[in-house]
Amino acid sequence: MPCLGSARLISGLRTVPVSTSLHRPRSSLRSSCFSVSSSIARGVPRRAFSTIPHSPNNLFDYTSGRWIINDALRHAERRRVFDVDGLCRVAAQSVDRSPDDIVDLTKLAEGGFNRTFLITMRDGFQMVARIPYPATVPKDLAVASEAATMALLRSSGLPVPEVYGYSPVPDNAAETEYIFMEFVIGTTLSDVWFDLEEEEIVPVMRQLVELESKMMLISFPAGGSLYYAHDLEKLVGRPGISLEDERFCVGPDTTLRLWSGRRSQLDVDRGPYENIEAALAAPAHKELAYLKQFGRPLLPFERMRREAYRYQEQPPSDHIENLNRYLLIAPSLVPKNPALGRFCIRHPDLQPGNIMVSKAPDSTWRVVSLLDWQHAPILPLFLLAGLPQRFQNYDDPVSQYMTQPSLPKDFDELDESKKSDAKEVYRRRLVHFHYVKNTVKYNKLHHAALKDPMGTLRRRLFGHASDPWEGETLALKVDLIEATENWETLAGGGAPCPVVFDPEDVRKTMKLDEEQRGADEIMEELRNGLGCGSDGWVPTERYEKSMALRKQMKEHNAQYCRRGMIAVAVPDV
Repeated sequence: MPCLGSARLISGLRTVPVSTSLHRPRSSLRSSCFSVSSSIARGVPRRAFSTIPHSPNNLFDYTSGRWIINDALRHAERRRVFDVDGLCRVAAQSVDRSPDDIVDLTKLAEGGFNRTFLITMRDGFQMVARIPYPATVPKDLAVASEAATMALLRSSGLPVPEVYGYSPVPDNAAETEYIFMEFVIGTTLSDVWFDLEEEEIVPVMRQLVELESKMMLISFPAGGSLYYAHDLEKLVGRPGISLEDERFCVGPDTTLRLWSGRRSQLDVDRGPYENIEAALAAPAHKELAYLKQFGRPLLPFERMRREAYRYQEQPPSDHIENLNRYLLIAPSLVPKNPALGRFCIRHPDLQPGNIMVSKAPDSTWRVVSLLDWQHAPILPLFLLAGLPQRFQNYDDPVSQYMTQPSLPKDFDELDESKKSDAKEVYRRRLVHFHYVKNTVKYNKLHHAALKDPMGTLRRRLFGHASDPWEGETLALKVDLIEATENWETLAGGGAPCPVVFDPEDVRKTMKLDEEQRGADEIMEELRNGLGCGSDGWVPTERYEKSMALRKQMKEHNAQYCRRGMIAVAVPDV
């Protein structure tokens, strides 16, 4: 079911020379970014990827990093063999070119869910091909939804790459799902992020908030994810809920946690959600269905958190009980302000690696494109609200109270190391401060949601009720306890809270939560020491060093144990 974009004119597109030294952008594992890379990136691992004549397998295999555990399995999950000549044929067709015009196909970037390629034509025109990994879910819906989402947002005036063509199924000449899109000229914000001065940060934050305001003003008749109407009927066999532009419709939510693991086998309601209450309840019903069919006792996924349970497997019945408690209070999570219940869309992962910038003539950075719209949900505004993870600094009281950031008074007297630390703290505070300040001015609806004293709790409850069960129910239970303690403010009066906890149960739960927070801090320190992410990913050039350090940590622990001393368990990640 290949689909070609309606806009096919090539003459007006700017051409660029073929890049001979492409590197992996500094970004989250979620992202597959594409750009002409900045030469001023600091501390970024650089790698020249092979082109077709040198190593065909390099196009199919993951080469952008290693994992300190299950390395072979992680690579196998990301190996995707496809018909290279077939991909070139359909790519050329999507822009009304001949396959003979293609002179180069180069791996450009690899993210958590996709592999991205740069296709270059004889006249210098370049385009991007993006192919999902075999393990990406829900693959067909994710591809179809992202293509439609990008098209709608671009037609609404947002800077999003143009989609030239796509196929949500592998039944095509390339023998794989794909999206062909515009190659954006610029650099990822992540490449310059740590070099920006205050006068550069301020306009970037303003532009991002203005773009968020523009996308949040787009109204939708229901919740879920966006599709072309003709795609959805072919993929799921039923129509979605149409937009005013009848080419588009709202269909099943592609949010990853609704589909992970064997959840993709479940026949459950994932949208479209016709009202707020349905959007709040569906993820919990999904998890209940999963636990009913596949649930079994498990140890907590994070090894460091198992000690608090005395290394005993935890039954799914506890989480089932808390999911049912959540469903009792879910209707009361709807805010009284109807504007906060509007169905809208927001970037699913707004972080520097997904933001393209370019220097303007006045030397300011302009935001020229927002990348990676995979798994974008349409939900009530109050559920989408919040500072993007990479821009918030809530752990710092200066940011919590929105105090104007400044460098320490004795900054000039500090040594270079302390100056560097002070500048990083200052930068984080600046980003948080100016994001919020600009939201107050340019995105009043979002600010209204941020001002809601119970807004964070509403989103935490929804998120933890949606999350896949991994052997613990603690996070959801803590949220439920907080909801019962703040019921009047949360529900706005009316009926009493339908959920009641025994005081002794509350005491034990909060004590356990405190213990697990300590375990999380130790886990974070260990990961930082190993230089790995939460899944054990490290840059290829750091792999041997991280593995040696991990081995050394385990040997030290073994020595402590032999001496009868308390050791800190070195987790797999």
